[in-house]
Amino acid sequence: MNYIILDLEWDSAYSAKHERFINQILQIGAVKLNGTFNITDTFEETIRSSVSKKVTGRFARLTGITTEKMRAGIPFDEAVDRYNQWADKDAVTMTWSDSDLYSIKENEEYLLSGGRKFAIGKYLDLQKFVQGELRLRGYEDKNQISLSAAAQLLGVETEGFELHTAEDDSLICAALLRECYNRERFLPLIRDTADPEFYKRLTFKPYALSNINDERIDRSALSFHCDRCGAEARRISAWRYRNRWFTAKFACPECRRKFSGRVTFKKTYDDLIIRRRICEIKKKTEQKPDEMQPVSQTV
Repeated sequence: MNYIILDLEWDSAYSAKHERFINQILQIGAVKLNGTFNITDTFEETIRSSVSKKVTGRFARLTGITTEKMRAGIPFDEAVDRYNQWADKDAVTMTWSDSDLYSIKENEEYLLSGGRKFAIGKYLDLQKFVQGELRLRGYEDKNQISLSAAAQLLGVETEGFELHTAEDDSLICAALLRECYNRERFLPLIRDTADPEFYKRLTFKPYALSNINDERIDRSALSFHCDRCGAEARRISAWRYRNRWFTAKFACPECRRKFSGRVTFKKTYDDLIIRRRICEIKKKTEQKPDEMQPVSQTV
């Protein structure tokens, strides 16, 4: 199995033609790796923008790609053609988080003609894999880890590399892959972008259900038991919806306790995630409107 690590640098620019801001790709960098993770080839192209005449100051500071360097680049469609000729169609392509794929799809849609697309077949989110390996080594932060932070934690030397340049970022990613690779945990994360569900799942935006009568709602999730005596409580108010939570008042017939039951339903591509809470009701003299204090939670 061969591998490609792909990295893109993009800058936000307003497209008058499409009447919206676009994360225009201005540099493509990649490295090829053989089955033992040795680098066999590299690729880098800087792209001349068809959207804006200059780059933003922040982009220039991060990447070193000035307006002059951008203007000396090649057209985006030509850069994609060159990349596709260079890429190994059967290789597993990796990026540091799948955010590069969002940018790729956006640029394909708005800036490419003739049905051109990046040559990406099998795909793996390298950030997800590396962060999973770090958790096995005791790393507890659940936020997405940056490339430089992962390199530091794994003892990968970055001196001499220009972070936020496409090719050098790809080379650092290759070093992280060599450091972390575990076949049994790596292979299950590979996805096929030719699967019609791949990009549907990638671009799906989770949302909260806001209609209590939605047929997707599990009605049993709207029932609550007293968290003190365990008896089934009776709902004594109508459901209200606020800040993605349904809330109603409940009364326990056994211990006479009253509490607020809260439940939220989050729709993802594959599942409906349900979270439930029981909240103490504060006395009116102490309570602000709709204020509740969480005291317990079940999933």
